[in-house]
Amino acid sequence: MDKKSKAFLFKYLNNCSPTGFETIGQQIWLDYMKAYSDDYISDAYGSVAAIINPGKKYKVVIEAHADEISWFVKYITDDGYLYVTRNGGSDHLIAPSMRVNILTSKGSVKGIFGWPAIHVRIGEKEVTPTTDNIFIDIGCSNKKEVEEMGVHVGCVAVFEDELMELNDKYLTGRALDNRIGGYMIAEVAKKLFTNKVKLPYSLYVVNAVQEEIGLRGAEMISRKIKPDVAVITDVTHDTSSPLYDKKKQGDQKCGLGPVLTYGPAVQNNLLNMIIDVANKNKINFQRAAVSRSTGTDTDSFAYSGEGVPSALISLPLKYMHTTVETVNKNDVQEVVELMYQFLINLKSGHDFRYIK
Repeated sequence: MDKKSKAFLFKYLNNCSPTGFETIGQQIWLDYMKAYSDDYISDAYGSVAAIINPGKKYKVVIEAHADEISWFVKYITDDGYLYVTRNGGSDHLIAPSMRVNILTSKGSVKGIFGWPAIHVRIGEKEVTPTTDNIFIDIGCSNKKEVEEMGVHVGCVAVFEDELMELNDKYLTGRALDNRIGGYMIAEVAKKLFTNKVKLPYSLYVVNAVQEEIGLRGAEMISRKIKPDVAVITDVTHDTSSPLYDKKKQGDQKCGLGPVLTYGPAVQNNLLNMIIDVANKNKINFQRAAVSRSTGTDTDSFAYSGEGVPSALISLPLKYMHTTVETVNKNDVQEVVELMYQFLINLKSGHDFRYIK
């Protein structure tokens, strides 16, 4: 990772881009991508596609999603405390004592999730965090003061924890799910540009919004692009860390390479081609299986329009939907390399159908 890539990584990961409010992060991403692409498109809700070699009939997508989990302010008490509801899969159990940034029209407002001390809440029935009792304190004594700071019902609060390196082998922070994906697809584009690769098709490098509440951004942008093939990257659980059940959740581990998923939405001929590319280039990979949906933007692309051959390349991640999401830096590089090698081996017009 060179200095430019690292600077982009930290700037992009540290910005606040909650579901439905991804504008700042999308602009950071697009500004970086402009040096490595020829054009771009966007849609009404903020998904962006940087285009390499536009105008070709055969269209290929590599995709990640840009949004992160957060909290909506849903009620303000007369004493100035804020009660919240989830925006995506936010975890109420980790909220107490967390710091937050609340996005308002007047700028970012600092806040904290308060919580009573241990010696006043342990008894016959200990008080535990729920979505009904967690609250944010922004240092106000009444509702009017809260509103004067620009905070109102509908404002979004994002946990405040920034990216750091752990033991020089890992990246740790919030929103690696899945802005690390946005970083990886950007690095694929950069590598194509640096190596002066001339693709025989149009490549759409897509950063989609609103994945955390139902894959909505991918659903919209897939209909706009109408690609011929799509390769999605997202994170998946490192099940080797404590408290996971490998029999139920699979066997994936940070440091062992990208995870390739089998499931109905994954087109097998495309998946087999990616596996062949990985083997040919000696790229380590792991396997996972899902019973129905992948739970990622793969599903939206696969079932878009008349059906799009789609596959999923996942990055193993520890502690998903916390402020200490953790990935192995070598895995990140191997995801980039696998996507890059797939793209340079793919021929324009490749027909992935089972029956021709």
